[in-house]
Amino acid sequence: MVSIRLPDGSKKSFSSSINGNELAKSISSSLSKSAIAVSINGELKDLHCEMNKDCDAEIITKDSDSGIEILRHDAAHVMAEAVKSLFPDVQITIGPPIENGFYYDFSKKEPFSPDDLIKIEKKMLEIINKNEPFKREVWDRKKAINYFKDQGEIYKTEIIKDIPNKEEISIYKQGKFLDLCKGPHSSSTGKIGKFFKLIKLAGAYWRGDSNNEMLQRIYGTAWLTKKDLDNYLNILEEAEKRDHRKLGREMNLFHFQEESPGSIFWHNKGWDVFMRLQNYLREKQTEAGYEEINTPDMLDRSLWEKSGHWEKFKENMFTINTKDKRIFALKPMNCPGCIQIFNQGIKSYKDLPIKISEFGKVHRYEPSGAVHGMMRARSFTQDDAHIFCTEDQITHECIEVTNLILKIYKDFGFSNIKINYADRPKKRVGGNKIWDKSEKALLKAAKEAGVEYTINKGEGAFYGPKIDFVLRDAINREWQCGTVQVDFNLPERLNANYIDEKGNKKKPVLIHRALFGSLERFLGILIEHYNGKFPFWLAPTQIAVCTITEKFNDYAKKVCEKLKEKGLKLEFDSRNEKINYKIREHSHKKVPVIFIIGEKEEKENSVTIRELSVENQKFLEIDKAIQYIKKKI
Repeated sequence: MVSIRLPDGSKKSFSSSINGNELAKSISSSLSKSAIAVSINGELKDLHCEMNKDCDAEIITKDSDSGIEILRHDAAHVMAEAVKSLFPDVQITIGPPIENGFYYDFSKKEPFSPDDLIKIEKKMLEIINKNEPFKREVWDRKKAINYFKDQGEIYKTEIIKDIPNKEEISIYKQGKFLDLCKGPHSSSTGKIGKFFKLIKLAGAYWRGDSNNEMLQRIYGTAWLTKKDLDNYLNILEEAEKRDHRKLGREMNLFHFQEESPGSIFWHNKGWDVFMRLQNYLREKQTEAGYEEINTPDMLDRSLWEKSGHWEKFKENMFTINTKDKRIFALKPMNCPGCIQIFNQGIKSYKDLPIKISEFGKVHRYEPSGAVHGMMRARSFTQDDAHIFCTEDQITHECIEVTNLILKIYKDFGFSNIKINYADRPKKRVGGNKIWDKSEKALLKAAKEAGVEYTINKGEGAFYGPKIDFVLRDAINREWQCGTVQVDFNLPERLNANYIDEKGNKKKPVLIHRALFGSLERFLGILIEHYNGKFPFWLAPTQIAVCTITEKFNDYAKKVCEKLKEKGLKLEFDSRNEKINYKIREHSHKKVPVIFIIGEKEEKENSVTIRELSVENQKFLEIDKAIQYIKKKI
């Protein structure tokens, strides 16, 4: 007898083993039609996977998040088959589903062209229409290596050799095509449907290592309906217009170059915006009772070993070997350094909570193919803070942080906030008892804060569970930014203590907290959200003062002096160019306000005000104009 517990808590019993297809049919015919996979004890499996002992199971439908991800994984395999069919000499490497789509990396001597993408799409549709079943097989390791070696697929051979001996070598077939893959997949290629599109070409080093071959990556997207596909393509079109890298160049804010991949070269105007963003946050944190610190960028390996980062995060760390045979690492996180400051001097329970903030520069190795301007960098500034508190203070402090985060996002026009709760990952430090305590505490705080949340199983930090705050921008894209994490592990590992009311040493609870997450990334989000049209207080140039001819420069300079006295960021444009040219240029650079100065303005001690995206101009006496502008700050 096999007993299966369903998501609603009900149980179904079967006399013998049963697969996902049969389970779906036993529940309802409509569920059976929409079923695409099955989750068994939290692990996604193909529908044909057998359940031969008691378990928790959930039927995954194609319209669920997991379901659409599986269909996109299907599409990646179909794309690989199409490419191999059209270009037999190509080697296929890896092809996962990603947010809103999928990609596959190929080794090919000649570059793919946009016309090739059209051909590949056509071939994919042919394969989908054949509705070939996806079949899973488990192969002997030697058999798999020899097969892919004979096919000239050296990358697949390398992947197989790196698979741990205890793991199965899983192969998926569709028609005559087969691929190395863990799965799961849907029942057949026809499930993908016709609402897919290949989007772009890119380069990506094999395994993200610049010492390896540059592969060719083809990105695609797939959706359940034409409407969903069209909406997404429209978003992509709008996103291209708003790309922070393009706007950053046009607005003279920053640039990137290969000599420092994943890092930002800040220009004066961009750095000014960055500093104002930082100062805004510094002010909010000071009001909330935080003390700001700064810790070293480079720390000895021994500290990272104690914290657990060396074991769990080493592959993402930049390390340095010194002449005196010491090993240092550029910090990927700020927490171990912050704890060293807490550890200086004796702390009493009366001192807690202690709130310590840091605008800490961190460095993380991201594969070159994953680096994306300010959105995913190798060097960035975290607005980290760490709250050292007692167990009784956890709920209150987490609520305080949550309210602070939501208030700050509202200041920037983000009101549609999604909150995700993530519990213990497979790769973690600390025992189950500690994790039980941390998860219970954080969930209690979320519930008492009155926020709605979704659960991301197994996505917590390696040292504790977390709540993530996800913003939705002007074109409906989601961005994970702020986070709150409850940690019982690091204080233990790094020997943080306070003296309790009985005079005994006790470990504080550590609440990790970030509001923006990364200042650079948040600024990139703001650029794209506002399409470069920053709120007036944050704009790199708030006012451009433009003369119609050089004849009015002296009066314009007086206007500029008055504006500077009020602390306004301005640019004086006295070039010998036509006024319409100046207006177009400053509008293109997203300057929110232009003061136009000519004969009438000088005569009447006034200015003509032209505002970005406002059709009508204003003619005001200079002091009244300044008052009008100050209301915008």
